[in-house]
Amino acid sequence: MENVELLVQLQQLEGAPGSPSFFFGQTIVDVALVFGGASHADLCQSHSESSRPKRTHPPAIRLHAVRACTVRMDNSLQRVKLSVHPSRALVDEEFVILVQNVPPGSPMTLHALHCSEDGHRWEACGHYIADSSGSINAADDCSVGGSYLGVEPMGLLWSLKPVPGSKPGLRMRKKDVQTPMVVAISVFNGHHSEAFVDQVSLASWVVERWYMAPGVRRIPVTEQQLTGTLFLPPGPGPFPGLLDLWGGGGQLVEYRSALLASHGIASLALDYLTNEFTTQTGKMVDNQYFETAYRVLQQHPQVLGSRIAMLGLSLGSVFTLKMAVYSPVVKLRCAVCISGSHIQPVSGGPQEMMDLFTRNIEKINFSEQNEVIWRSLLLPVPSDPSMKADVGRLRCPLLLVVGEDDQNWCTQESAADMEQMMARAGNDHLLTILSYPETGHLIEPPYTPHTPSSMYRGAGVDQKMMVLWGGKTPEHSAAQEDSWRKILTFLKKNLYGGSDPQAIHRSHL
Repeated sequence: MENVELLVQLQQLEGAPGSPSFFFGQTIVDVALVFGGASHADLCQSHSESSRPKRTHPPAIRLHAVRACTVRMDNSLQRVKLSVHPSRALVDEEFVILVQNVPPGSPMTLHALHCSEDGHRWEACGHYIADSSGSINAADDCSVGGSYLGVEPMGLLWSLKPVPGSKPGLRMRKKDVQTPMVVAISVFNGHHSEAFVDQVSLASWVVERWYMAPGVRRIPVTEQQLTGTLFLPPGPGPFPGLLDLWGGGGQLVEYRSALLASHGIASLALDYLTNEFTTQTGKMVDNQYFETAYRVLQQHPQVLGSRIAMLGLSLGSVFTLKMAVYSPVVKLRCAVCISGSHIQPVSGGPQEMMDLFTRNIEKINFSEQNEVIWRSLLLPVPSDPSMKADVGRLRCPLLLVVGEDDQNWCTQESAADMEQMMARAGNDHLLTILSYPETGHLIEPPYTPHTPSSMYRGAGVDQKMMVLWGGKTPEHSAAQEDSWRKILTFLKKNLYGGSDPQAIHRSHL
């Protein structure tokens, strides 16, 4: 391989039509001949580091150097073009990958590489055959091998896995929502499934995936001993609100709330297990903590106080249902429970729920790979009314999202029991159940890589363990995409009342 002079030209956002390009913030780096150049991994890492500063608007990136090199190869491959549009988008938006000017019928590999915030690298690939015009369109064409099969426009994202040699049990989660998820996408000659670091790409393109749309405001919430973050949509408002609860791992998880705000819903992400009060006192919060968070959200001048929802995943669903059924303070327009249950000590709070888990510890099972399976902890579904939320008393619409291969919670059994309870009470018209075969516990926003198992440490627990979450990657990924779309529709329909959900403002990058 020979180095040639740099063929880099900085251009405006649109770039030069017909040339393979690297996308860097508000600048396109147009590379006339891209046959390797700066390595695929280096491009991803360099851009990720460049995006570190906080931003109100997408940042302008200072590009220090990009090298483009040519190699001796067939002339038919010297003008290969790769484009990905949109290059900057919200994480739940599709993009279109287009390869042009390759020999008709030739095998090509599309490859994605992401360097996560914790320094780990994730990759995926799809094997394609160029059509008679010498093009590949990932939105229409079929992958015949690699990380995914079939027509999967976003397969390069949802099938991302840690690169070979990574430590076991990794899970990809965005911590800093004010920076993008950066993915380098490349095209290679032939079909390859490994050792991409040793390959020379024909062209590469870098894309940004954002949880926060331009104009979304991130506001830390520490008043009244709360630990949370409020995300407000662009504009003056007022907006409908949502209280966002995650599961038993604790910590302040912001990315879902940031994305909901990008869709026009003021969302308060709440840490109820590892919050400042618990850290300082060693005591868990009681149920009034959720009511306080509700009041803070309700009283915000840019929030419609009469149009508030709750969304809970896993353990968060327990307290979502408790507030919806029993709280004299919390008056919800609707509730969403993902991968959760109504089984709980009705008279208790977080501490009593943790005590219940501890009492049932002998029900824990293990997979053949020694992964922890918790789904039996709350089984059998109790008949004692003091041990499950009386959903027959619900007066707001409820959406349940169920993974039928959930190995962490007894979500199927719980959903079936809730359906029976509400039918007997005559309020089952308020219930919607989305149930997905071969889908595990961690049902996330669209195109989030599926994690069938990972290292996990619950709040207040010192030791990490490998936990089985369940699901098969293609089915689980399809469920994430379908459920997210229906969750947004459900929320907008109930939070905006009689207004047309399709007319609601949505921020685009």
